[in-house]
Parts: sequence; structure tokens; C-alpha cells
Amino acid sequence: MSLLRKTLQSSLSSLKQVRHVLAAPKKLSLEEFDGPCIKTDIPGPKSQELLRELTALTTAHEVQFFCNYEESKGNYLVDVDGNIFLDIYMQISSLPLGYNHPALLKVLNDPANLSTLVNRPALGNLPPADFPQRVQNSLMAVAPKGLTNVKTMACGSCSNENAYKAIFMWYMTKQRGGAPPSPEELETCMFNKSPGAPDLTLMSFTGAFHGRTLGCLATTHSKAIHKLDIPSMDWPIAPFPQLKYPLEEHEAENRAEERRCLDQVHALFREYNSRGRPVCGVVVEPVQAEGGDNHASPQFFRELRAIAREYDAAFLVDEVQTGVGVTGSWWAHDLWGLDDPPDVVTFAKKMLGGGYFHTEEFRATSGYRIFNTWLGEPSKLALCEAVVKTVQEENLLENVRQAGAVLLDGLKHLQTKYPTQLENARGLGTFIAIDCVGGEAQRNKIVADLKRKGIQSGGCGERTIRCRPALIFQPHHAEMVLNAVDEVLAEQA
Repeated sequence: MSLLRKTLQSSLSSLKQVRHVLAAPKKLSLEEFDGPCIKTDIPGPKSQELLRELTALTTAHEVQFFCNYEESKGNYLVDVDGNIFLDIYMQISSLPLGYNHPALLKVLNDPANLSTLVNRPALGNLPPADFPQRVQNSLMAVAPKGLTNVKTMACGSCSNENAYKAIFMWYMTKQRGGAPPSPEELETCMFNKSPGAPDLTLMSFTGAFHGRTLGCLATTHSKAIHKLDIPSMDWPIAPFPQLKYPLEEHEAENRAEERRCLDQVHALFREYNSRGRPVCGVVVEPVQAEGGDNHASPQFFRELRAIAREYDAAFLVDEVQTGVGVTGSWWAHDLWGLDDPPDVVTFAKKMLGGGYFHTEEFRATSGYRIFNTWLGEPSKLALCEAVVKTVQEENLLENVRQAGAVLLDGLKHLQTKYPTQLENARGLGTFIAIDCVGGEAQRNKIVADLKRKGIQSGGCGERTIRCRPALIFQPHHAEMVLNAVDEVLAEQA
């Protein structure tokens, strides 16, 4: 048994005294390791050798270590050197049920699914016979309220990119009164000229991340490295609220900050519309993940939705990272209490495929306008169906809420214990983050030291550590993480 496990109870005794005691969730029946176990340096010798081999073939600056996915289980990731990590980052927030979950292995081992796995069809042209039912049983079973249509894609960037296109097409269809495009529009669009290529805009927010394709990059403002050297569009960028924590101690200041940002949204609509560059839509994340886990209140989002409606612009909610239960609700925007649903909601990551939900009016008016070769993949829908069923049967949303409460309460305690190192613990469900007082260098050292103790985590923004565990992450896993953070901070103090 690792030192981490041996010292868990004693090191957390004071922590439990200050935490609200929650009813224990149903114990999930998962085959897992007892805890993390680190045998080598990170990366270990086998990972280092494989990195040399890979670097000879391609750039590999981002590689941390190489993994043994066959041996990984549940919340635990195993590397090629035999190190076992409690993974609270889950492949950049993209694994809903952890590693090698029995429900997903069952899908892949079912002979009836062999054809789906082997043959990847061009879904727009030649879908399989079970495709409508697959969509119904997976995506539409959890469709956001009011959104009756879905378009499948492969990843988050192409989901947002094509959702943007759908918004521009919707706007121009309205401008033409439903009439077909004119001969002049058809001709000029081929040369990237108006009126066929109209000068339309989409509003986004400082700190946002919506993807790395060309259109998405115009709405991404989290890190310069994503955008450097890439031509982009002059589209409006509104300020996203920078809230002060703890929230209950800064209510008036935070209301004023959100009002400032909403006033700027109004001003940008007026400015761009008056310049003949209409703002056709607004895209926003429920929590700005890559930008530093920046939150805003439900009231902010309700007012933002109303402003978009006021200016006859589409309202797109990017749930690529916040969707699929990580906030304790299937969709984070469910927590806003909207009377008027979003027009478009994009998804990917934990849905195991990409796409966007939308209302009827955002349907393309003809074929091949929203199209690519694959438009996703049927096998991913089969896996998604198993995820939806597992979440419902095992009540994993409640598990997320309870595990998240333990983790967040614990981080709040640790920031009190180490006020010169941590601050601003925040989160919804297990979508949790905390800031490092010492900035990026300190954040990176904490993440690296956690890895050496067997906790695989990640950073975002300039100084934030983010937690993105699977939906099967439980309170006892949260306590392991808190114990490791406590040890790291004590060693660094």
C-alpha cells in the first residue's frame, strides 16, 4: 500500500472536521487499483525512449509520458513504466466513465457492433439503417430543453465551426426573406467578395476558448500561442466577468463587474451593427475552461441571452467541456434557469463525439451546406448510448455532486491552511479549479509535484489548476487528491 493511502486518514482528520458531512453515495462497482503507485521518475525510462522515437517522426513537445491503456482502470491511468496515477484530468476532460469501463467494453465486444466498428460511412450520404435509432437513443435522449435537432460532427472545433456557419446561414436566409440566393451572391462568394461573402460577425469573450480551426480561432482568446501567426477576422470581443472570491463576500462588486460586461455587450452590438457589420450571434462557455475556469452568475447568462434576443442574434452555448454531467447537471446551462433556451448548443469530449443541437430554424435550407465526409461516427454513438444509460442507471449525476462537494470543500480548507500558495477555490460538481498565488511557475511546479505523488492533473489560464475527473470519481478519490495537495504544499512551504 502506498504512503498516500497509509497516511490518508490521519492527514485528513482536521479537514473532515470543517467539512459538511454528506450522505455517502452508492458505492460504484468498479474494478480499480487501491490508489496511486509511483515507481520511477516521471517520465520514466520507457517513456523517455518512446519519446525519442516519436520525436524522430513528428513534433512531440506536449507529450508528458506514454500510457498503458490496456492496464488502466476506472479513475486510474497506468503508464508504460508501471506507474499508476489517479487521473483527475481524464484526457483533457474527455472520458466520461474513466478507463476500460465495462459498459463500453461490452459495446466493443458485441459481435452485432462489428460492422459499425469496421465500416466508417460517409454519414451524410450513406448512413447505416440503425443510424436514426442510434441518434435517438444517444444524443436526443439527453438533448437540451427546446432543441429538437442535432447535427453530428467529430470534435469540438468542427462542432463550433459548423455551428458558426449555421448561424450565418440562418441570418442571411432571414435577410433574403427565405428567397434563394441571387446570381450575384452565387458569383461573388466564389471570390470571397460581398454580397455572396457578407461581412458578418460573431461576438465572443475575453478568455474564451472555442477551438483551433480558423473560424473558431477568431473567437478564441485564452492564450497567444493558439492564435500567433494565424490570420483572423475582426469580430467583437466582449469582456468576460472576473469575479472575486469568496462569492458571498463580494456580492456587490461581482454584480457591478457583470453589469460592466453586459453594458459592453450592448455597446459592441450597437457599434458593429452601425458599421454595417452585423453581429449575428453570441458564443459563450458556461465556464471558461482553457481561459482559467472563469465563472459568471446564472443572472449574467440570463441577461446575456435576453440581449442576444433583443438584437435578433443567435445565442450559442459552447458545452464542449462543461456538458455530460460534470457540473452535476447534464448541461451546465440547465443551472441558469433560462425561460428562453439557447438557439444552439455544441458538444464533444465526454459525449465521445461532436456536434451541435439546435432549434428548427437553424436547419440548413439545402444539402451540402453543413457537410463533411464522415459527420461523426456511428460507433461513437453506440458508446455514447452506453454512457447515457450508465449515467442514468448508476445515478452518476448525484455521485458527481457529492464527490465535487468533498473536493471543493477540501480545497477551500487547504487555501485557508496555505493562504500564500492557494486562493479562489471554485467549481460546479466536479468541474473544479483553484488558483496559485505565485502564478504560472508555482502552478506548474504543483502540477508536476502532484504527478510525482500519483495525481494526474492539469492547468489552465495563467495560474489555475483544474480538476476534470470522470463521472465515476467518488468522495474517497477526492480525499486522496486533497491529501496529495496537502503534502505537496507542505513540502513547498
